[in-house]
Amino acid sequence: MSLLHRLFGEKPQLTVAQEARLRAWRALPGPDARQPFDASRMVVVDVESSGLDVRKDHLIAIGAVAVVNGRIALADSLDIVLQQSQVSQKDNILIHGIGGEAQRLGMPPAEALLAFLEFLGKSPLIAFHVAFDQAMIGRALKDYLGFRLEHAWADLAYVAPALYPQLARRYRSLDQWMAFFQITNYARHSALADALATAELLLALRPQLGTREAMSFQGLRDMERERRQQTHPV
Repeated sequence: MSLLHRLFGEKPQLTVAQEARLRAWRALPGPDARQPFDASRMVVVDVESSGLDVRKDHLIAIGAVAVVNGRIALADSLDIVLQQSQVSQKDNILIHGIGGEAQRLGMPPAEALLAFLEFLGKSPLIAFHVAFDQAMIGRALKDYLGFRLEHAWADLAYVAPALYPQLARRYRSLDQWMAFFQITNYARHSALADALATAELLLALRPQLGTREAMSFQGLRDMERERRQQTHPV
């Protein structure tokens, strides 16, 4: 889908069944952000794309895993490849490992994105470096389903250094925080594997979150806001 089409093209045409699924998702009640971890469901997400330019590159895969009642629920996960009309470059494939055939045989984008929304429900979203994941998912939803996602996200890239300020200068990337907490990753740069590693990071942060009385999604948001204010003062 070209940039010009995204900017000026018509709204995507959904089938009657797809419209009904989207309406059903919209009608779901929102979560209580102050519900404690031990009584809530949160979804940790990661994406793979054709590149790092959120304006022109496109979403290839979404990996997500739920943290339910304070535990990672491996059975409650999603690993989905969006069908690509044009396969990404070889150097890009070497990063995420999703080959040309897998890209061509992926799920049609509208169906894939509806499956993601249905998996997500209205659970809050968590990622490491939220801005990229949020932008890629949000743009794909607008392109293929014709609506703007307005959803609560929390960014562990800000939460972790807010909880461990003494480490903030040395630990910046997901890999660095994984090494600090001795978290392994069975397939780095696989969307699902990275989502799982991020979920493990969330659980590793729980003791410090407890000392700050921040054991809820709202607590994560508060920690993120605190760190953003420290690093980007107005």
